[in-house]
Amino acid sequence: MRKSDRADVAFLFLGEMLLVPHLWPIVEALAQARPDLTIDVWISTSAHEELLGEWMAPLTPARVRLRRAPGFLQHATLGKGQNPPLPAKLPMLLRLAPALWNVPVTVCAEQTSLWLPRVLPMRSRFVFTVHGAGPLNYNRDGRLRHASRLFVPSDYLTADHVAHGISRDAIAVTGYVKSAFRPSVTAADLFPDTRPVLLYAPHWQRYRSSWWEWGHAIVEMLAAQDRYNVVLAPHQRLFERDEEALAYLNRFADLPHVHVDSGSFAMVDGSYTQMAGLYLGDSSSQVIEYLARPRPCVTLDTPEMAWQPDDYRRCGAVVRSLGDLWPAIMAAEEQHPLYRDVQSAFAIEALGHAGNDAPRRSAQAIIALLAKS
Repeated sequence: MRKSDRADVAFLFLGEMLLVPHLWPIVEALAQARPDLTIDVWISTSAHEELLGEWMAPLTPARVRLRRAPGFLQHATLGKGQNPPLPAKLPMLLRLAPALWNVPVTVCAEQTSLWLPRVLPMRSRFVFTVHGAGPLNYNRDGRLRHASRLFVPSDYLTADHVAHGISRDAIAVTGYVKSAFRPSVTAADLFPDTRPVLLYAPHWQRYRSSWWEWGHAIVEMLAAQDRYNVVLAPHQRLFERDEEALAYLNRFADLPHVHVDSGSFAMVDGSYTQMAGLYLGDSSSQVIEYLARPRPCVTLDTPEMAWQPDDYRRCGAVVRSLGDLWPAIMAAEEQHPLYRDVQSAFAIEALGHAGNDAPRRSAQAIIALLAKS
C-alpha cells in the first residue's frame, strides 16, 4: 500500500451487529474532530455495508472509506441491520493483517481482533473499546493486555482490569459510547395501542440466563395477559445456543400485543430499552443500559443461574420462584420508588458519562494516541 493510501485510523466492524453502536459514534466523533484524517472502516458482510453505507454521506468532507475485509460475505436476502452469518474471523484477520500492520491506530470492540497484536509484530496500536456494561468476561490468553488502550465506560471495573494485568496507564475512561446512538424503532411502530411496554431479553449464556429454566413459562404468561405490550428480544446469540427458540417464540408473534425479534438492528441499537416501562432482567448488560433512565425492573434469579452480581439484585424485586413472578410484575411500578436511587447510582457507576460526550472523549483519546505514533 502506497503511503498516500494508508489510513491514519482503522475501525474493525468484523463481528456481530451488536458491536456497531459501540463503534460507529466514535467514527462520527473522530471524523468531526479531525476531518483531515483518513479513516478506514473495515466491514465483513454486505449487511454491514448496507447499514453503514447509509451513514457515510453526512461525514463529508471527512475522509472516511468503507472497505471490504478479505473473505467479505455477500448476503442478498437479509434485511437492513439484520445480524448476518459471519466469515471465519481468524482467517479474515490474518489476511487483513498486512493492510493494518502500519496503520497508526486500529480500533475494535471484540477481543478476537486482539489476536493480531497478540501473535504478530504489528506496528499499529490497537484500541479496544469495551462493549456492553457491567462485568467483563476475561479470556485467559492475555489478548486484552496487547491493546495499547482500553476504553472503559467508567472506573467500575478498573481494579479488575489491573488485577488481570492491564496497565492502569493503558485504561481510558470515556463514558458509555452506545448511549449516543440513535434508536431506530419506537413503540408506536410496533403496537396498535399505547399500553406500557414490558421487555424480556434473556442472556445467551446459560449459566447467567433465565431462559432455559423459565423462558417458555414467562413467554406464555406474558402472551396471556393484556396489561402490557410485550417485546420478546433475547440476546442474538441465544438463538445459536437454543436452535428451537425462534420457532417457539414465533408461535406468539401474531398477537397484537407481542413483538418478537430474533435478529433486527433494533435488538442492539437501544430501541427496546428506550421504549420499555418495565424490564424483566437476568444478567444482561442491557439491564444497566435500561437503568440509565431509572424505571421499574424485576430481577430474575432462577435456581440454576450461577452468576448474578449483587448490583443487579438491588435494582428491583428479585424473583427466585416462578410463582412469584406475576405478583412482582404487578407490584413493580408501585414499588419503584424503593429502588430508584439505587438504580441511578448503579447506572452512573457502571456507565459513567452518557450522551455525546462518550464518543468525543473516545475520539480525543485516539487523537492523543496518534500524536504518540
